[in-house]
Amino acid sequence: MSKTLLYGATKIDETNAAYAAVASLERFQWKNRVFIVIADRDNSRAARQENQLLADRVALEERDMVILRLAGSSIKPLFGSGDGLNGEALRQELDAPDTGEFAAFLLGKDGTVKLKVSEPISAGELFAIIDSMPVRAAEAVRQDQ
Repeated sequence: MSKTLLYGATKIDETNAAYAAVASLERFQWKNRVFIVIADRDNSRAARQENQLLADRVALEERDMVILRLAGSSIKPLFGSGDGLNGEALRQELDAPDTGEFAAFLLGKDGTVKLKVSEPISAGELFAIIDSMPVRAAEAVRQDQ
């Protein structure tokens, strides 16, 4: 499985496009984490990924998640709101794979890509990655107070 974590750097080069916020999803910035599943409607890996994540809606809510499916240039919100988004712009900004191939991206609340996978990731592993992020740790501290 190909998995790329992009959040571990201590100093971010803001001129590097890899660390730029995804402009077409700016409405979610500092409000939601966005997980995007990219594949055609009949892709079994996409269905498996969606089922794994949507099985724990409470955990998604706790982490302020929005789940979107991008098929071709069409975006379908699976959890949370995501109407009126430009699928073609999103596909270009994420440098998404060709139509028919599976990929998934996690965007942090800062709007940048934190994780890119080419195979489905378990909900537990995804939540562990999110929970290790500094913004999520700060949220957990605030909730405990």
